Amino acid sequence: MSVRRASSARLRAQRLRHTSLFSSPCRQRYQCLHTSAQLRSSDSSRVSWAIMAVKWTGGHSSPILCLNASQEGLVASGAEGGDLMAWGEDGTPLGHTRFQGADDVTSILFSPSCPTKLYASHGETISLLDVRSLKGSLDHFHVNEEEINCLSLNETENLLASADDSGAIKILDLENKKVSRSLKRHSNICSSVAFRPQRPQSLVSCGLDMQVMLWNLQKARPVWITNLQEDEAEEMESPQSPGQLLNPALAHSVSVASCGNIFSCGAEDGKVRIFRVTGVKCEQELGFKGHTLGVSQVCFLPESYLLLTGGNDGKIMLWDVSSEVEKKQKSPTKPTHRKKTKRAAYTKQSGNTHVPVAGEEEHGKIIPKLSIEHGEKVNWLLSTKIKGYQNILVADQTSCISVYPLKEF
Repeated sequence: MSVRRASSARLRAQRLRHTSLFSSPCRQRYQCLHTSAQLRSSDSSRVSWAIMAVKWTGGHSSPILCLNASQEGLVASGAEGGDLMAWGEDGTPLGHTRFQGADDVTSILFSPSCPTKLYASHGETISLLDVRSLKGSLDHFHVNEEEINCLSLNETENLLASADDSGAIKILDLENKKVSRSLKRHSNICSSVAFRPQRPQSLVSCGLDMQVMLWNLQKARPVWITNLQEDEAEEMESPQSPGQLLNPALAHSVSVASCGNIFSCGAEDGKVRIFRVTGVKCEQELGFKGHTLGVSQVCFLPESYLLLTGGNDGKIMLWDVSSEVEKKQKSPTKPTHRKKTKRAAYTKQSGNTHVPVAGEEEHGKIIPKLSIEHGEKVNWLLSTKIKGYQNILVADQTSCISVYPLKEF
């Protein structure tokens, strides 16, 4: 085993070694839990209420690592050991397969134009399946040299990006069934990649080298790079609370809003960063903390600036960044002034790893509209409509899928 491969194995083991806060096993297909949550109302007061979480069980026997949903309401889940499941809207298991080699299923994608077509990454392989009959693959591609962590399909569905443990991103031309680009700039594991909506030749990526990159596929090199640790250096210019732990800004997840110009990144330092693409450059619009441990998942809701985040602290939060994004869009700020503002914001956030109390909006802090004490380290977050209503689907260290309603939003 190579040094990089060994470190990748250790990373995956570390991701999976979080102790469950709720130890009761999932034994029923539908198991409802009252989960502690806090909702921000329009008058800035905090309202405590109980969310009913529905548990989809009876499919997997190992921790679920990834989720995706089709436009027709089908849900697919991938788990450790090569397991892949298809589910109906009511949580009924519809199909199951286990890939040869039993490599973890790390990412899955439905085709928007053909909802029965499903892409799944397992090990270094990408398989194409028909969700109506999961027993055999329609096709498979072995283009990555190391384990794949994330897949992304562009809007025209002719390109599929796969990010792997070597730090490489392979761009697969689905029409010609061959690699059209090999993007190699990350010096460590590339954890997440996402094509930009409305821009089929542009994508963003992040990795455990603490770098976030913007790519244009007309070039083999990134058009923009930032190192998140440099932000941390700025943050350290402000006073830190005694005993406060400073985790490295290993980047775990990126998500692009429907507009294509705003994207988010979640990192191990517990911080969520929002970036704006302007031409071939990006600027950090804002950064904020709500999680006490690393942010493992970020996910923009469709056609909005509502952002879901999930963390290793077992919390799920919903943020509304629209006012900040739109305010800065109308009144662009000079870079030098932006940095001063950012450091001032960091000073105010020093030592705050809890959800801010009511009234802190006036002091310039971003606060979550919704905070859910899920109780398990979040492996994957998905926002999708089920029976006409928006829901949050969560994959964690259990073999169950948790479903939270978002009817209020």
